[in-house]
Amino acid sequence: MEQVKVQIAVANAQELLQRMTDKCFRKCIGKPGSSLDNSEQKCIAMCMDRYMDAWNTVSRAYNSRLQRERANM
Repeated sequence: MEQVKVQIAVANAQELLQRMTDKCFRKCIGKPGSSLDNSEQKCIAMCMDRYMDAWNTVSRAYNSRLQRERANM
């Protein structure tokens, strides 16, 4: 059972990283090239920070709600 939980956690982390990469790439990269300029680097860093902050906020709220619902059972 523990191995299944680990596999689920890994799959969730991979999905988070893939979605974040896709979203931030579309938002920040106008013309793909061989390297990123400074503004693209800053945009990607800020986008990823905001995405992770939002993810963490939603995760905390979801876990809190689950705990409240379990307590009411």
